[in-house]
Amino acid sequence: MSNILKRIEESTKYVSENSKYVKINYDVIDNIIENNDIKSTKYWMESNPFGLLDMELRDIINFLLVYHTIGLCCFWGDPKWELETLNGKKTDGSFGLVYALIENFKKGMDYDMSYEEFRIMLKGNVDIPLVEERYDCFVEMSKYLKSIKGDFYNQIKDINDDVTLLDYIIDNFNYFEDISEYKGEKIYFYKKAQLFTSDILNVKKLVGKIDVDLSHLVGCADYKIPQVMRCLGMLEFNEELSSLVDSMTLIPSGSEKEIEIRANDIVVIDYIYKKLNSDVTRINVNDFIWLLGQDKSKMIKPYHRTRTMNY
Repeated sequence: MSNILKRIEESTKYVSENSKYVKINYDVIDNIIENNDIKSTKYWMESNPFGLLDMELRDIINFLLVYHTIGLCCFWGDPKWELETLNGKKTDGSFGLVYALIENFKKGMDYDMSYEEFRIMLKGNVDIPLVEERYDCFVEMSKYLKSIKGDFYNQIKDINDDVTLLDYIIDNFNYFEDISEYKGEKIYFYKKAQLFTSDILNVKKLVGKIDVDLSHLVGCADYKIPQVMRCLGMLEFNEELSSLVDSMTLIPSGSEKEIEIRANDIVVIDYIYKKLNSDVTRINVNDFIWLLGQDKSKMIKPYHRTRTMNY
């Protein structure tokens, strides 16, 4: 395991052990483990949103660089950002971002586009949240692509393990940094960098039929997975935090409340992973919980609201 992954595991455990606002209900988690086949969880991209996996492996991975650079951070707002697809249906969130980008990418994306062109590319019923911050990341990515003659795939085509790939991503893209401070200690998350690593290796496995190692990633601390955990009783918020989340009050990025929500998310994923005797990866567990959240009827409590580019 890389130093970064060890730091994520150790620092989030420290937060969980000192949490004031968030508590883990291990009895509920044990019951969920017993009544669900977590090992059969499919990788989210296997649904092939908008023909993403129909492209060549090189193109998919180069697309993923753009996709993860621009997202995957908060999509929520009032009204919520959404797009209408060609068949008249509506899409939003991560699938909406695929839809917004993929045809532009196939036609030959202009990596020197202006802010206004970028804004229009992503515009739905409203501007996508954090559009200016997303553009800043896009500009940084464009500079990187120019430095390597435009082919990200060529840089990572021989990297097939999560430790090495994660280190490469963190070393080359400043906008994936995701570190907070809690009670005087640095807390490491790197949600987007881990998810980017997972997507690249899963696509290599699915499309390229390449043997990959995804066994070291520790999970992705965002706002959707803690929502699912809370709705199902795996996480419990104290009265103060519950009131803030349920009233959709903004919780500042880097605050103790936000850090405790994210850190306990990681600890729950690790607990489930160990209870299953490591027969799955922690990213499998992560995807299992995320997919549970796609049943909107069970999402009876809102997700916490934090304006951030980290998730």
